[in-house]
Amino acid sequence: MHDGSLLDAREEQAYRLLVGLSAAKAADLAEVAELPQHEAAEVLQRLQAKGLVAVQPADEPVFRALPPDVALGMTLLRRQESLEAARKTVAALSEEFRASASRRDAHHLVEVIVGAATLRERLRDLQESAREEILWFCRANPLAMEGADNTEEYGALSRGVRYRAIYERALLETPGELDTIAEGVGWGEEARTLPTLPVRLAIVDRSTAICPLVRDDEMSIGEPTAAVISRGQLLDALLALFESHWEQATPVRLRPDDTLVAEGLDDSERFLLSLLVAGVPDKSIASQLGISRRTVQRRLDRMMALAGVDTRTGLAYQAAKRGWL
Repeated sequence: MHDGSLLDAREEQAYRLLVGLSAAKAADLAEVAELPQHEAAEVLQRLQAKGLVAVQPADEPVFRALPPDVALGMTLLRRQESLEAARKTVAALSEEFRASASRRDAHHLVEVIVGAATLRERLRDLQESAREEILWFCRANPLAMEGADNTEEYGALSRGVRYRAIYERALLETPGELDTIAEGVGWGEEARTLPTLPVRLAIVDRSTAICPLVRDDEMSIGEPTAAVISRGQLLDALLALFESHWEQATPVRLRPDDTLVAEGLDDSERFLLSLLVAGVPDKSIASQLGISRRTVQRRLDRMMALAGVDTRTGLAYQAAKRGWL
């Protein structure tokens, strides 16, 4: 057996024929198998050595087939034990290799950059090299790049790169930021919002991430620093963090939509509704839209009437149910 099988082809054929014959001499097997008698005798001896054939002594020995499960069962058990030992050895060696590779290559997986100008330049380079998708966590008080300064986004969007950005609610209340967000959405950005975000984050093509290392309450201490993270478990964790927040975030709707037009909502009301569901206060909504708080309330009253509800909570529920957001 050179291939690891329990029986080679000739042995298996001889055993099957012997089972059919019940008992046979070497000459009988040679005739049925169309083998020279000395080869038939040799195969029978090998089967006997493996416990698959019993021999009845005589001038011409008679061979009888024995049940294969007893003889081959022990062989299979020994092989199974050997394979399990080999599997454990391979697993241990693989773990040792991964640990060594991680220690050896760790400096290639995470690069630390220092300074706002360096961070801004790296963000621009990554966006210009993007080919598929860019993901953003946009917190209030940007560390290195204001939204209006990120002109690379428009070039990437025009190349067909998908942008998904989650904005912290406080950023929506910052004067001028909503205009910048609206422009990005006009170019094709997908924008959502949450009350707070855990970190600042940018991920390009699911292969490189930039995450500042400085906490907000320490931003005034020294130069800002950030980690540039390549493929690995840390990047996988950051991707999972983004996707989980994306599922929870509220869409920011700024563009016309046929469904909403049919429902009787205009663009400004759609925008107002997005801000309301995002939790932006009436005062900030009024400021962003350039209208009075009374006008905000009047438009909300109209949308509540359109949705058939009399509370803001009901309006938010109906907006989600009807696909207004």
